[in-house]
Amino acid sequence: MITNVSLVTVYCLDQDEARDFYVDVLGFVVRTDFTMGDGYRWLTVSHPNQPELQITLMKPGPPLDAEAADFYRRQLEKGQMGGLGLRVDDCRKTYQELVAKGVTFLQEPAERPYGVEAVMRDVSGYWLVLVEPKESEHGGMPGPA
Repeated sequence: MITNVSLVTVYCLDQDEARDFYVDVLGFVVRTDFTMGDGYRWLTVSHPNQPELQITLMKPGPPLDAEAADFYRRQLEKGQMGGLGLRVDDCRKTYQELVAKGVTFLQEPAERPYGVEAVMRDVSGYWLVLVEPKESEHGGMPGPA
């Protein structure tokens, strides 16, 4: 039986630079960092309050074939990759804090039907969405971003 999602992959062009961004700028922690055969590096980070969900910071390469790895590299270089939603308590405040740290935003905080959203880019060109969810009419917050 599947119990949860425990691992997602974020492709990056430079694992050290990506690790520094996720740890030093976003406040994540390194969970795993070791090199296996042929120089393959397994690097994961997670939010300190959600250690059961690890993000693999992976350079495009094996197990992808050369064509797929090249596609991912080109998409990152163009800033065309996206995929993580990060839930925040106060989107506008978090936006200001991250701008002060030099983070590039593609979209400033804006009201959406589900809450306040801002879109930023990590150091590899990966889109990250900050979401401050709106309280639902039933008294709770909508599902996670």
